[in-house]
Amino acid sequence: MLEIKPIFHALCRSKVGAVLLLLQIAITTAIVSNAAFIIQDRIAFLNQETGYPEQDLFKFNVMTFGKDVDLSQQFELDESMLRALPGVESAAQSSSIPLSGSGSASSFNLKPAPQESKSVRTAYFFIDEHGLDTYGVKLISGRNFSEDEVLITNSPTDRTTNVTVITEALANELFPESDALGKTIYFGDLPLKVIGITAPMKGPWLKDSHPNNVALIPYIQSRTYAQFAVRAKPGQRAAVMKDIESLMLKNYSKRVINNIRGLDELKDEYMAADKLMMRMLIVLITILVLVTALGIFGLTLFNISKRTKQIGTRRALGARKSAIINYFLVENALICSVGLFLGVIAALLLGQMLMQHFSIAALPPSYIAITAVMVFFMSLLAVLGPAKRAANISPSIATRTI
Repeated sequence: MLEIKPIFHALCRSKVGAVLLLLQIAITTAIVSNAAFIIQDRIAFLNQETGYPEQDLFKFNVMTFGKDVDLSQQFELDESMLRALPGVESAAQSSSIPLSGSGSASSFNLKPAPQESKSVRTAYFFIDEHGLDTYGVKLISGRNFSEDEVLITNSPTDRTTNVTVITEALANELFPESDALGKTIYFGDLPLKVIGITAPMKGPWLKDSHPNNVALIPYIQSRTYAQFAVRAKPGQRAAVMKDIESLMLKNYSKRVINNIRGLDELKDEYMAADKLMMRMLIVLITILVLVTALGIFGLTLFNISKRTKQIGTRRALGARKSAIINYFLVENALICSVGLFLGVIAALLLGQMLMQHFSIAALPPSYIAITAVMVFFMSLLAVLGPAKRAANISPSIATRTI
């Protein structure tokens, strides 16, 4: 017999501690379940496939201040030099760098602007025919740019290229019921024929609403500021990065080479805030669970000190140690059950608030259930030690306690 009725009456006589504890359990359940879901969501976000061999790719910037050089020809020489290096697979000038958090995006439409038509936000890279190979991205269908299709110009208004290669995600979004290959899409009022569709690849922003929508456009504008992407052979990136500045300056000295960064390093920097948030949530969960466990432990010790005489009397009347332990376990289970009931409701409400204000996905019920079970068993473990201590109280000492 669990003697729930006398336990309930005992709790009613000292209700303040019980109410505070069940509120603590409710708050812990609500916060931990939502925090655990956010942590899992961030882990999935941080570990998502990007479509690039991140450990082999790096980028660098070129700032040219010399006036005695044709930038178009010089960049062609630079690319040829880079691709000829023993440790390099491919290299290309690129208007922006994937996963860096910095780039260009626009609406790609089915009709030329300003006509109304289906419009999809898309990140785009101006790059030449070596771009796909440099980024290590495979074609699913169609073909890559030919050298003749790449427009190299010194004028920012000269955009006569008419082809593009797009990702499979963008193709499916623009043409959900048909094959995008060979179709024409519009970059503003510029018509671009889709000649190739690539395997998944990410744009510059992983937190973008459409991170998989990417278009490659064969257009190179020669400017004093340029970015180059390089894919090294496996295991040789560090050696190539070490020599890249001297090699580029040897090709032409009147410029500055800087910001030589690996793609994985750029990605880590872009995701630093997410990692920090995840670590803070882990610390928060740990502190909440420990505080709740200490609260249960402390309340049980307090109850034992108040009931020393009662426990001793029961022991003197023949109560077994297991009965004393069960008493405190059931008492804690009653408090915990009420706290978990309130905590489940609070977790659902908190999840709704997070979804409305921070665009977080709906909290799955499984997270609430797992958190509730964890908190319940944690509470039983927290009370087990003090309960055993109570069971070991000597009847002779307890009966002399005033």
